[in-house]
Amino acid sequence: MGNSFGVLFTCIGRRVSLLNCFRRAARQLKINASFLGTDTTELSSALQLCDKGLVVNPITHAGYIKQLLSIVKANNVKLLIPTVDLDLKLLAGNEPKFAARGCRVLVSAPGVVDVCQDKRKTYRFLLKNGFDTPVTMSIHSALSKKNLGWPCFLKPWDGYASRGNAVVKNREELLFFSKRVPNPICQEFVKGTEHTCDVYVDFNMKARCVVPRKRVEVRSGEVSKGQVIKDPRIMSESVRLVETLGAGPGVVTLQLFITSDNKIKFIEINPRFGGGVPLSIKAGANFPKWILQELLGMKVNISSHGFANDLIMLRYDSEVWVNKPSKNRDLK
Repeated sequence: MGNSFGVLFTCIGRRVSLLNCFRRAARQLKINASFLGTDTTELSSALQLCDKGLVVNPITHAGYIKQLLSIVKANNVKLLIPTVDLDLKLLAGNEPKFAARGCRVLVSAPGVVDVCQDKRKTYRFLLKNGFDTPVTMSIHSALSKKNLGWPCFLKPWDGYASRGNAVVKNREELLFFSKRVPNPICQEFVKGTEHTCDVYVDFNMKARCVVPRKRVEVRSGEVSKGQVIKDPRIMSESVRLVETLGAGPGVVTLQLFITSDNKIKFIEINPRFGGGVPLSIKAGANFPKWILQELLGMKVNISSHGFANDLIMLRYDSEVWVNKPSKNRDLK
């Protein structure tokens, strides 16, 4: 694949670090790639920094996939990378259409995406396969219990990025917030240290590398301060989870707690890049390089433990300057 090809990030938003990591990997491999991004507005920082930024319809629009397919064809896109939960289900369901155009989509199978995006199904999957997880129930079940332990955690079963989450301390608060949290479920409140794991799944669907990151500080559901913690127990359980589920290829992001009695309790599975993944990449788990090597049929050297322990990431906001949004990039 000596000729230039495109790498497309959908719903690119603020993912400047991820974009730059792929750019750096392409330079390391001496690959002639162009990096494209889509968003619903030109006022997206990462979109402005792509080689080509494309304004597209919202994912709810009937023509969304058709629009992406036309971008793939027009720009010789060989790799499509979703960056948020919004279009995962659509991309999973339409993956064969992209494959028919020679484009690899880093998305799990539709059934896997469904388990990950419905927290009730996530809970059942974890229980069935012997993974520890907080007790999860419907609001009706929670209200019918006489000895429900307080506090409890309310969240939408189809939520993402901590939107709509609430901690409730008694039955009155449970009743109040259950009417305000959309599609609510009630979950046991877990005390402990929260971790995120970036799990690299190769194109043969084998989990090859796990980087656990302690979430030191979180802002709007995304880690703002994190630290690599090379914990063999977390790493082996994460491999077992991802391979049991059949998630991948690409990076699958797991969230878990280490409780005070040293139990691992998984709480979420996101079959996509997490917001804090630049920490894992900087530590030495070069996911973008491995993905591009696999895409191009190159030899890939993946060391499951080949990343630095204890590296800390402290994130901050930066700026992108736009004089005036152009009107000639809209593909509608």
